[in-house]
Amino acid sequence: MAGKISKKLYESELKRLQFELVKMHEWVRQEGLRAVVVFEGRDAAGKGGTIKRIAEPLNPRVVRIAALPAPTEREKTQWYFQRYVAHLPAAGEMVLFDRSWYNRAGVEKVMGFCTDEEYREFLRSAPEFERMLVRSGIKVIKYWFSVSDAEQERRFRSRLSDPTKRWKFSPMDLESRSRWADYSRAKDAMFAATDIKQAPWWVVESDNKKIARLNCISHLLTQIPYQEVEHPEIVLPDIPSDGYVRPPISDQTFVPPVYGD
Repeated sequence: MAGKISKKLYESELKRLQFELVKMHEWVRQEGLRAVVVFEGRDAAGKGGTIKRIAEPLNPRVVRIAALPAPTEREKTQWYFQRYVAHLPAAGEMVLFDRSWYNRAGVEKVMGFCTDEEYREFLRSAPEFERMLVRSGIKVIKYWFSVSDAEQERRFRSRLSDPTKRWKFSPMDLESRSRWADYSRAKDAMFAATDIKQAPWWVVESDNKKIARLNCISHLLTQIPYQEVEHPEIVLPDIPSDGYVRPPISDQTFVPPVYGD
């Protein structure tokens, strides 16, 4: 049974944590740090909502989201990790991967989009790839959002009845329902091969989305030691009066005032 949290407490804690995220991302920028945060989990597990709340108050030039589409025919001929490497952070950047190279260990394996040899090679290569990133100075943080089958079912049905969420439902979601056990076995094999000391998997219980968001953000803040960056005081200069006169309102085309007075 998922825990509960009041709306008031959730909103106050989210605001507090987002304030800390701003401090952290300012430290990342100032110190030239590099960080990768991987978000994986079952469909409708709440990854997207958590990513949105993390990125919401931050400078997109410092913290950006990488949500790659299906590979093109050309990308399919590349080294598997190649298209992900292009999105890795430079100094002073953090990248949030909304799904990642672990597609191969999950959906590609279960749906037969890769060969058995490609899958086995991925399980061998992924830990070395991540160790290489860590040795190069990139902090790698991996989250797995765990949702029960009953809660996933409820969220799927909610998507079907809500026009604003209908776009989230894909044919792949339908197929995943009939392959629940296959996805579970694939996840277990993935953890066994890639839960390494340099970049461990952190499991986020996500039957309650709000609690999952707070827990994930709170934990993320512990993974990158940071200090508050001091900013010089900003003094707004006066606007000089140099005789400028705005053009007549009648010369401009305005959006019709559907709302407001």
